Amino acid sequence: MHSTGTVSAPASAETHAVPAGDPHGDTGRHARRFGLPVATALVMGNIIGGGIFLLPASIAPYGTVSLVAFGVLTVGAIALALVFGRLAARDPRTGGPHVYAREAFGDFAGFLAAWSYWITTWVSNAALAVAAVGYLDVLIPVGGHAWTACLAALALQWLPALANFAGTRYVGAVQLVSTVLKFVPLLLVAVGGLFFFDPSRLGPFNSSGHGAIGAVSASAALLLFSYLGVESAAVSAGEVENARRNVGRATVIGTAGAALVYLLGTLSVFGTVAHDRLVNSTAPFSDAVNTMFGGTWGGTAVALAALVSMTGCLNGWTLLSAQTPYAAAKDGLFPAAFARRRRGVPTVGVAVTVVLSSLLTAYNYLSGSGKVFEVLVLVTTFTATVPYLLATAAQLFHLVSGDRPVDRGRLLRDSVITAVAAVFSIWLMAGAGYAAVYQGVLFLFVGILVYAVMAARRRRQETAAVTAGE
Repeated sequence: MHSTGTVSAPASAETHAVPAGDPHGDTGRHARRFGLPVATALVMGNIIGGGIFLLPASIAPYGTVSLVAFGVLTVGAIALALVFGRLAARDPRTGGPHVYAREAFGDFAGFLAAWSYWITTWVSNAALAVAAVGYLDVLIPVGGHAWTACLAALALQWLPALANFAGTRYVGAVQLVSTVLKFVPLLLVAVGGLFFFDPSRLGPFNSSGHGAIGAVSASAALLLFSYLGVESAAVSAGEVENARRNVGRATVIGTAGAALVYLLGTLSVFGTVAHDRLVNSTAPFSDAVNTMFGGTWGGTAVALAALVSMTGCLNGWTLLSAQTPYAAAKDGLFPAAFARRRRGVPTVGVAVTVVLSSLLTAYNYLSGSGKVFEVLVLVTTFTATVPYLLATAAQLFHLVSGDRPVDRGRLLRDSVITAVAAVFSIWLMAGAGYAAVYQGVLFLFVGILVYAVMAARRRRQETAAVTAGE
């Protein structure tokens, strides 16, 4: 352990795959490493949650210029995905941004990456569950009373948690099946909608009242957070087969696949639902299906697809919410209990995370107001970008320091990609808004106090060990 923030040499994936003394870490029939398909499904499933089902209506007021913003953001997201792939090839351990930041800049940077990412995951899990209840209410009336809605939201969080407790074998199976199931209706609209496409329904190119650049920036502020989750395979690198190769491939393929679904889906809805109707739509994909095939069954179909999408997303995010504290605990930066694993899953991390998100969910419903909850959700848009920026900075550090020989052509290419990823990360942070950045910084300051306690405890243990050795 390093109490002074010194840089430690990266250890091999094998060295850190299983915590010492954990006989259930990666052994047994319930633990299984993820292959490329499951790792890709993890990335795509975590990027595409339930937001896509409202996205076309959210950006419709800006006009079709918002599709330009989509294209720009896609370039930035893929650049960030490539950076994560490079870093994972360099150090394929579980933890993602925490591992990269600590290896480059020391313990404190690694802790900040882990702390901010952990906050993002458990608050986002609560947000996803609350949003999923709205879709569940279309199928089963649960939203009429606060208690029934709260219990439904808690069930939607605990079911994926139970899948995680069962082991990585089941986590991967649930993630793959849910990703396939939710892509069927999305692709139906994304591809099928092109056959019903009517340019006259697109509306004006720019209806924002601002110039083209201003309209792109304004619509981008809504779209920026659509790509959160590109780090999913890197965070779980220790559970990915041949991580040095597959993490990068899964990250890029998953991000590109999600971008394609986003772009085609939004374009199809724009071309099938009249602009004046789309601006006020609360279920744009339902409206698109109803326009394409007639009838009113689209609402039920889309609600079911959204529910599957969010459940799969919760499954993946529950795993990620435990992986980062696990990696930080292995480095002595989080309490040691987070380093315990069973059947390949950090069970303490899963349990603590689901309890925290459940308490936040219950508070949201029982307080009678969603305002506090909405503020916390906005804060996560800032806290998610902190590990992104630290990981990008770690890649920049390696490129500038030249600690590994590389030809000039690849150095130039990696430098351009890293620069684009850095701009994308800062743009994400700026898009969160002044209030979210201010409140997010307060969350980080609380983390500094936690780090002080953990660092002091580690220093005391090291001193005691030296004294005992004498």
